[in-house]
Amino acid sequence: MTTLKVHGHPRSSNTRRVLLVLKEKEIPYELIQSEWSAAEHTEPAWLEAHPFGLMPYLDDNGFKVFESRAIARYLVAAYPAKGPALVPAASAGAKALAAFEQAAAVEASTFNPLLEGILHERFVKPFQGGTTDETVVAPLITLLEEKLPGYERILSKTKYLAGDEITLADLFHIPLLNFFVPARLDMLTNEDKAKKWPHVVKWAEELLARESTKATAVQ
Repeated sequence: MTTLKVHGHPRSSNTRRVLLVLKEKEIPYELIQSEWSAAEHTEPAWLEAHPFGLMPYLDDNGFKVFESRAIARYLVAAYPAKGPALVPAASAGAKALAAFEQAAAVEASTFNPLLEGILHERFVKPFQGGTTDETVVAPLITLLEEKLPGYERILSKTKYLAGDEITLADLFHIPLLNFFVPARLDMLTNEDKAKKWPHVVKWAEELLARESTKATAVQ
């Protein structure tokens, strides 16, 4: 089996999303580390692989895929015999697939945008020499806390977001769940807050304790 090449950076949450899936699927890979400061993403070779000049992209023996969630789905489809399925099989039926798709949609359209907005203010702006605007952060935190009861309703009935088997929808949350503590987000650790969504806390703790999470953690 040819070793897959992931072009990205381990501190990139999108790159880590791909690495997590590779670890879960036990697919050998090589991380080709790229630095934004080197401006590799603006070079013709990179733009040929990723038209939008972002990271990561996957090179599977010359076949290139970009966008982390699309890469993850490709890995599941291309390597079905490796590791857990992570997406319901067609034989599981339309209802199982719908449960997975709605869970994946919640991560991409709700969880991810809110966390990225918070992290942009608390990490990206200071790194770029700017100042965090907490008046921008506060409503994002409020919106995030308003979404957690929905997660609690789901996770009070099933172990994972799409049923009792882990899927990509759960794994996709991990890179940004890792930032809760450094970003000073206490909704999963503050005793008074956490008791309102105990199943969410248990789910998050389990995800963060997975071997794939530890193996791809930023050093």
